[in-house]
Amino acid sequence: MWTPPDKIRHAIPPARWPSAEEAAASRWFSPIDVGPCRLHARTWVPAMVPWRASDDGLVTPDVIAWYARFAAGEPGALVVEATGIRDVPSGPLLRIGGDRFVPGLAALVEAVRAASGGRTRLFIQLIDFLAVKRRPPPDKFFARFLRVDAGHRRRLAAARGDDRWLDAPEPELRAHLMSAEPGLLKQVLTDRERRELDYGYRELVTDLDLPHVRDLPRVLPELFAAAAARAEAAGFDGVELHYAHAYTMASFLSRTNTRGDGYGETLAGRARLPLEVLAAVRARVGAGTAVGCRMLGDEVIAGGSDLADATHFARAFAGAGMDFVSVSKGGKFDDAQQPKVGEAVYPYTGPSGYECMPTIHSDARGPFARNVPLAAAIRAAIRADGRTTPVVAAGGIHSFDQAEAILAAGHADIVAAARQSLADPDWFLKIRLGRGAEVRRCKFTNYCEALDTQHKQVTCQLWDRVELDEPDLARSHDGRRRLVAPRWRR
Repeated sequence: MWTPPDKIRHAIPPARWPSAEEAAASRWFSPIDVGPCRLHARTWVPAMVPWRASDDGLVTPDVIAWYARFAAGEPGALVVEATGIRDVPSGPLLRIGGDRFVPGLAALVEAVRAASGGRTRLFIQLIDFLAVKRRPPPDKFFARFLRVDAGHRRRLAAARGDDRWLDAPEPELRAHLMSAEPGLLKQVLTDRERRELDYGYRELVTDLDLPHVRDLPRVLPELFAAAAARAEAAGFDGVELHYAHAYTMASFLSRTNTRGDGYGETLAGRARLPLEVLAAVRARVGAGTAVGCRMLGDEVIAGGSDLADATHFARAFAGAGMDFVSVSKGGKFDDAQQPKVGEAVYPYTGPSGYECMPTIHSDARGPFARNVPLAAAIRAAIRADGRTTPVVAAGGIHSFDQAEAILAAGHADIVAAARQSLADPDWFLKIRLGRGAEVRRCKFTNYCEALDTQHKQVTCQLWDRVELDEPDLARSHDGRRRLVAPRWRR
């Protein structure tokens, strides 16, 4: 992952832990209504992809164990990982694109209910994504993937000062480009073609020449609505529409969306499909099911959306009946690091990815609560409209006092923690019981994210190699790591 060039290694701040009485009287452990759902506390575990589903996208015993372990800490809300709304191959990622997925998801819901004693509300994040291909070897790109046209011939002839390339046999032209120096390729290939050579093919929401991309506004509302109905049938308390990071819906919201069909270019055009998806989902599910979203406060890419765009969209979402808005930052393909040949580009490896999950190797601002100002500005804009839609803040959350200060300042209504919850799934319960000194504190080195980037089962370095002699212990594919944190023996 990218890190700031003038990085500083930040120490984990010391923490003061409250007594059980102080925790009980705190804002963080007070209830809040999220649409039709009452959370017993304003503690929240955001969606994290653990790479534990089957290759067919089905719930496995390891998926159930992962979420049951978080539920044992009794967070106010737990959000299940990004779950595909289409039944298309996507590796060991959960899917909800057909009724065959409902029984497994229902078993997951039941396990979370049991592990939390019914205290944790369970949401599922619904995602759509476009095709991303692996970076090809240059010989394969030039032999198979490059679509040679008259433009290539004209540019090559001009670059070489040789008109024979205007009608040279195509195999000869391909072979010439395959052995060409980078400077020539820059003159002959389009920007898009050079990126596909260097990073792999990736569909964009602006590819209106592709019928299935052109038809996204027609098909996505129904796909999201059907997925939400399946989530409701499985027993989830709500759904979180994934409008963040590098995926389809965030790409519609982005300033980089130049579609000229009414679903891009302007703020209204870019928000149109997300609002239509929200309306379709809301019409399909019952009044007892919460519908919220995860969105970006800032894309952190050249030419991308910023906080002004985000506040506009959040106000529109709240006005259209969104039950909560969870704020993130960055995580885009646009500035991702170049993958190795044979691997796919990953959106959390560049500067915008760093801003999504900052580490202790940071700039002077440091990684802790780094993105809270985005949530604060969005919440203020929603409140200025007279609406009380809860806003969830996240990013480098690590202690009770930190979370309590965010709530006391009115920067958010709910404070979420992903990496700290992974380090210690019981930490919310430990704090509530006055036993915060026993919290296993995250180091914020992104060991977990490094595993995610490699599409390996995600674990935490603080516990994945301890108590490996535990009977019937579920281990990683290589047998070296345990897959869930040890049980808290209280």
